[in-house]
Amino acid sequence: MLIISAVGMIGLTIYYIQDYKNYQKLLAKLASYNKENLMERANVALKPENSTVEEVQKELQTNLDEGLKASEALKRLETYGYNELKEQKKQSMLVRFLLQFKDIMIIILIIAGIVQIVIEPSDWVDSLIIFIVIIINAILGLVQENKAEKSLEALEKMSAPMCKVLRDGVLMQISTRMLVPGDVVVFEAGDFIPADCRVTLASFLEVDESALTGESVPVEKNVLPINKDNIPLGDMKNMAFQSTYVTKGRGKAIVVKTGMNTQIGTIAGMLTSSETTKTPLQGKLAQVGKAIGYICLAICLVVFLLEYLNTKQAFESIKTAIALAVAAIPEGLAAVSTIVLAIGVQKMVKKNAIVKRLPAVETLGSATVICSDKTGTLTQNKMTVEKIFINSQTKDLEEFKKDATNE
Repeated sequence: MLIISAVGMIGLTIYYIQDYKNYQKLLAKLASYNKENLMERANVALKPENSTVEEVQKELQTNLDEGLKASEALKRLETYGYNELKEQKKQSMLVRFLLQFKDIMIIILIIAGIVQIVIEPSDWVDSLIIFIVIIINAILGLVQENKAEKSLEALEKMSAPMCKVLRDGVLMQISTRMLVPGDVVVFEAGDFIPADCRVTLASFLEVDESALTGESVPVEKNVLPINKDNIPLGDMKNMAFQSTYVTKGRGKAIVVKTGMNTQIGTIAGMLTSSETTKTPLQGKLAQVGKAIGYICLAICLVVFLLEYLNTKQAFESIKTAIALAVAAIPEGLAAVSTIVLAIGVQKMVKKNAIVKRLPAVETLGSATVICSDKTGTLTQNKMTVEKIFINSQTKDLEEFKKDATNE
């Protein structure tokens, strides 16, 4: 009875803990829904491309000449959050280390090491070698991921953009992540657009929107409302979008959408929700691992049957069969593939390329066809001086630099 009561109490405790967790999840969902609902109302209450500048200004309760008050901007920042793209929750170091062992080949090696110890406890050296290979393989993968992550974080900090915004009637520079709907921003040639904005002033303003539309030709902007519905992105001449940049002229605009509600935020949301696919190398290694697994099972079965029919000793037959199966597993395959990929990563680093995960280094090498509509998609769409014509002579850029240095 005591045992039954104890089991019952444990069951009830688990039930209430689970119920409490579900309750907490429900509260979190409601809070998230309320916040998203507020953001939806603020960011999508009107169609800025169909509205006049005055209508947008009235809807977002802002002032074109003075911008938002600092206190109002702070309130809106608390309501709508920072103007930044949401990142996937980072995994802890322990979780990332354990994920290094999910490969089928690694799992087979772990099983082989354990089985080796169980069968022959005295012969532990082989198992130790297998486990050392596995751990080194995991450490190499983890170190590479950490290096790549830190490099990307450093690049993000270096490229953290600033923008010019009107607050309390004063033009100031602030971080783009501090922008809120209703802010009045000012930009000129060379500036990045900090958020999705409704253009209110356009003086010969042209914006490169190739990051969103793929069109390398800059778009000329104006302030006139568009009297059409379902307008394509490239035809919204009175809108400026986050992550595009000004190539000519100057302008002023009202921020209408920030963060994940922007056009670039929509794309980022689709990317984070997409499933990760295996690289060609991972797929091939998985196939090899499965084949080895099936072969080992077949060896075990055949050797066990032959040994048992010969000796009639079941335990000894099992030991012999498993020992042969373990011997058939290529312990060095995982280590060799990791080392080769690590060498590839180092070569990519010399070319100023950051590889986040080891298996990804061979993905580009496996590409057979690259489809592109224009040169600007493949290149940076920027002109670079290669030769200089001076004093009736044509010189390479490097030669010209040397001559200028000597002079």
